[in-house]
Amino acid sequence: MNPYKIEGPALISFSGGRTSAYMLYHILQAYDGTLPNDLYVTFANTGKEVPETLDFIKECSDRWNVKVHWLEMRIFEEKPIYRTEEVTYETASRNGEPFAALIDRKKMLPNPLVRFCTTELKIQVMKRFMKEQGYKEWYNVVGLRYDEPRRVGSQRSANERDINPWESLMPLYDAKATVEDVFKFWKNSDFDLNLPNHGGKTLAGNCDLCFLKGMKTTNLLLKEKPDLANWWIEQEEKIARSARDVLGREVSTATFRKDRPPYIELVDMSKQPEPMEDMFADDSSMSCFCHD
Repeated sequence: MNPYKIEGPALISFSGGRTSAYMLYHILQAYDGTLPNDLYVTFANTGKEVPETLDFIKECSDRWNVKVHWLEMRIFEEKPIYRTEEVTYETASRNGEPFAALIDRKKMLPNPLVRFCTTELKIQVMKRFMKEQGYKEWYNVVGLRYDEPRRVGSQRSANERDINPWESLMPLYDAKATVEDVFKFWKNSDFDLNLPNHGGKTLAGNCDLCFLKGMKTTNLLLKEKPDLANWWIEQEEKIARSARDVLGREVSTATFRKDRPPYIELVDMSKQPEPMEDMFADDSSMSCFCHD
């Protein structure tokens, strides 16, 4: 059977990266270019994706003539507090507004152990979307490749525990597609994501300076674009001010990660020379729900 011929109802999670676009293309090909009505392609926007990602999503949608549902979290005072709003390429947040609003609501920063950003800005946003379409159960199609067995195993374990109203499908894994296959596909394509490809990895993909990125990756990105840190610095300083107001005493700068300096210090560190052979060594093995 063709692993890309997905049975509906299903949500196809399109992150805006090369891998998920490769997956979407092959699903479209399995249906001769036109998806059934019960297969939904969604992109959950945090507002911190780089502009090139948003441009790429729109180009895939336009070139392949496929509807992409652009989704964002919204917060209200009255219940339900958290809601999903469908936006467009033109109206999508580009300055981290949904993410900042979530931090304001929680009055804390997400961290590697409490990733409420992933939960509220991605998973719950897409879950509400499918429930609003009238589904109680569905398939969730994610772009995990054959060379990502650990992440595939995690998804399959969740399937076995039956803890969600969806079952995750990983057609890339079933098709034994690897990062090399994805790289070759885009190398031979007449368009591509306008972000550097480093050995199959898009360092600036997903949230621009996500705290789950390794230190080497973060350092490289800050060397190229130090202004990317401004939003992250603002969030850390905002939570530190909030803590001072509550406690009535001086509080050190809040951080997204306790095992590394705050972003304002990371900017200074990025200005120091570093051996290029170490630059692409990603010292973080953590992964987010977000995929390439």
